[in-house]
Amino acid sequence: MAFAYTPGLRVASVTRVRKERRLPLKGTVVVAVGDEVEAGTIVARTELPGNVQVLNLANRMGLPPADIPEFLLKNPGDPVEQNEPIARSKGFLGLFKSTVRSPIEGQLDSYSEITGQVLLREPPVPVEIDAYVKGKVVEVIEDEGVVVETRGTFVQGIFGIGGETRGELKVVVDSSDQELTADLLDPSCSGKVLVGGCFVSHSTLTRAIGLGVRAVVVGGFDDKDLKDFLGYDLGVAITGHETKGITLILTEGFGRMNMAQATFDLLRSRQGLLASVNGATQIRAGVIRPELVIPVGGDVQSAQRAEREAGALDSGSQVRLIRAPYFGRLAKVTKLPPELQELDSESKARVLEVQFDDGERAIVPRANVELIEH
Repeated sequence: MAFAYTPGLRVASVTRVRKERRLPLKGTVVVAVGDEVEAGTIVARTELPGNVQVLNLANRMGLPPADIPEFLLKNPGDPVEQNEPIARSKGFLGLFKSTVRSPIEGQLDSYSEITGQVLLREPPVPVEIDAYVKGKVVEVIEDEGVVVETRGTFVQGIFGIGGETRGELKVVVDSSDQELTADLLDPSCSGKVLVGGCFVSHSTLTRAIGLGVRAVVVGGFDDKDLKDFLGYDLGVAITGHETKGITLILTEGFGRMNMAQATFDLLRSRQGLLASVNGATQIRAGVIRPELVIPVGGDVQSAQRAEREAGALDSGSQVRLIRAPYFGRLAKVTKLPPELQELDSESKARVLEVQFDDGERAIVPRANVELIEH
């Protein structure tokens, strides 16, 4: 049977998900291959070097740099407390002593007899990474991290902001075309990952933050509100580092856009399960999509077929059109002609034939669809 691979978003009911969890620099991996882990299980840890502060002792003490070592009260590598004396001159006849105190807690790193400066380093910053999803450790990257594998629902979005978070999935609207409004939110939403319908406003998102909502997954958001919400123009940089206290994932795009019915139904069927969410997005080279992972348990091997077919189109595949004039419509693939065909633009491309729910058929470029997996 003919098949093709298409770019676009994945919406998989059950698939094998593998997540690499890597430290920013070498450290210690605290789990082993075969270990079962929860989403919050720490899998590796390290320490980032503390910030360095420079103190010019020669200027402070009014002495030549070469004379300073005689008056140091601490040696390189010694710990220091905040406001603790680190150098003191003898003064004249025991009077007019000059004392320099450490402005920070940490350690004395080094002293330069050329510049007269001492380097003070703040305490190291501990860094830990968790498993992100409930699953099994299938690979250990020595001194750096692990790969965690799980069987679960996997949904990618078009755009997102905010980093990794997790919470119980809660659907707060009745249909995919209903707006997520502030009156639908209450204290029971605290700590949850909320699923809305076609839209969420800036004010509702602010209300959600106040209630302690972990994440919001909806069809669309106003692009003008995005600047007001963030306080700056986003530009083309990668997202995911925002510190607004919530993660937002858009499944369709900017504006008031109904969430795809298949996606909405799938998320509603997973209500009450723990969802791991990451809003990181990069649209340029090296595309990164925001995502939602919901482990559903069971044997990972039973999801291999779904994984093998991830991104594969064949006759009968469900797709969503992502270009005009059929933007947003769902359809079923009926044919996959292998030869290039000439488009209205007079360029040639590989195409496919789709049939919409109302029976209408259309020929569209393969690049104009995204696969919806179930």
